[in-house]
Amino acid sequence: MGGVSNASQSPLPPLPSSDRPDVAARLRDALLAASFTADGLLELLGAPAYAALARSETVPALRATRGDTPLEMLVRLFLLQQPVPQARVAEVLPVDVCLETGWLARTGGNDISATVDVRPYGGPGGEDWYIVSDLGCAVGGAGGIGRRDEGVVLGVGGASTTLAGITVRTPVSAALDLGTGSGIQALHAAQHATRVVATDLNPRALHITGLTLALSGSPAADLREGSLFGPVRGEETYDLIVSNPPFVISPGARLTYRDGGMGGDDLCRTLVQEAGERLNQGGFAQFLANWQHVEGEDWQDRLRSWVPRGCDAWIVQREVQDINQYAELWLRDAGDHQGDAAEYQARYDAWLDEFEARKVKAVGFGWITLRRTDAAVPSLTVEEWPHPVEQPLGDTIKAHFDRLDHLRDHDDAALLEGHFRLAAEIVQEQVGLPGAEDPEHVVLRQNRGMRRATRVDTVGAGFAGVCDGTMSAGRILDAIAQLIGEDPVLLRDRTPAQIRLLVEQGFLEPVR
Repeated sequence: MGGVSNASQSPLPPLPSSDRPDVAARLRDALLAASFTADGLLELLGAPAYAALARSETVPALRATRGDTPLEMLVRLFLLQQPVPQARVAEVLPVDVCLETGWLARTGGNDISATVDVRPYGGPGGEDWYIVSDLGCAVGGAGGIGRRDEGVVLGVGGASTTLAGITVRTPVSAALDLGTGSGIQALHAAQHATRVVATDLNPRALHITGLTLALSGSPAADLREGSLFGPVRGEETYDLIVSNPPFVISPGARLTYRDGGMGGDDLCRTLVQEAGERLNQGGFAQFLANWQHVEGEDWQDRLRSWVPRGCDAWIVQREVQDINQYAELWLRDAGDHQGDAAEYQARYDAWLDEFEARKVKAVGFGWITLRRTDAAVPSLTVEEWPHPVEQPLGDTIKAHFDRLDHLRDHDDAALLEGHFRLAAEIVQEQVGLPGAEDPEHVVLRQNRGMRRATRVDTVGAGFAGVCDGTMSAGRILDAIAQLIGEDPVLLRDRTPAQIRLLVEQGFLEPVR
């Protein structure tokens, strides 16, 4: 998602033709030859100017591109949207064919300008990709987004990269990207899915997704117009479904890219509830979402009610905003604070009226992951974790569900016969008064993945410290019982719950 200004609405300009993949390939080769890549930008601009560009502050980047190298020219053309002399562009790009197919346009005199934002984007394996978006709508676009057209297509923002980072990246036959936008999720999916279907209500977004894939040298996707699962045909099912939907809870649907057009959080609820029947066995569906915190209702219960039958679920609330903060965030996103004060107040009132009518006191934001399962009793975890995590988290999320399978398949007796290994980069912290003989409590802390911390007793800490996969859990507990003088039968009886928690949260890994 991204911001829009309060500028007057004007028709969106035509997009480059998507009928000439050969032109996209030639343009890509030229951009790579000039080092117009994520690494090349960082080297040219330096970290401070690069970071400023991501905040739509262009002055540092303008100062860093006052030279005459091909890379400086491309930054001014595609990221700063400055007109460049045609003769200079022709030295770097296939200018005639780019003009013919609409990637570039004449702006008067002998100058050339870009018709779309083209943002270098580094893939997870070091790939050099490019995200196409409407002018001024990429992260780092010159001066932010300059229009309020309903069909505007944004580039890559924090939500996009968050979803890309949490997605499970195992090889699959078929992947579905719902609400593709500029195509970043489809681009990622194309690297590990044999077939990718990308949908969007906005036909302009589908066109831009095609450009993003072509310019990134990625296989084409099956592009389909429509809302939610509407474009999914017949009995089609998928191994992976991803969506960064228009999840904003707003009064009305002013902006296609962010406002779902359904009341409250109904769009996110519908998306989650309908995903189950479109997943293959073992397949994952992963979404970003907003949800209402309603007076007199437990927000966790609300989300549990969304989970479809036959699916394990892991839902993580990352942030909560009160309704005033939330309204202000998205009013600023639309640039309403820059316009008429009376209009701004009226819009603010409309947001609060909507929340008051629904008895909403706050709005949560987070991640929802479903996995299709044939288990008799699916696993359902809803939790709040606002603390820093280590992206990418796709492997961490897959491992979470693998560990749940292990716990579900092993009763306490089988658990004690099993072997476990302490996960990598776990540290122990002891908390207590200075000089005290024993700590008040012991904390195990992860330095990877979710970076969780959990309190354990001395038995749990000792058990975890010994786990290297060589001894069964039961034998370790017998040894601890002998050391502390406790009945081993009683210790075996009371410890499995703590072992299960340590396994579930990723501190211990089953050795299979």
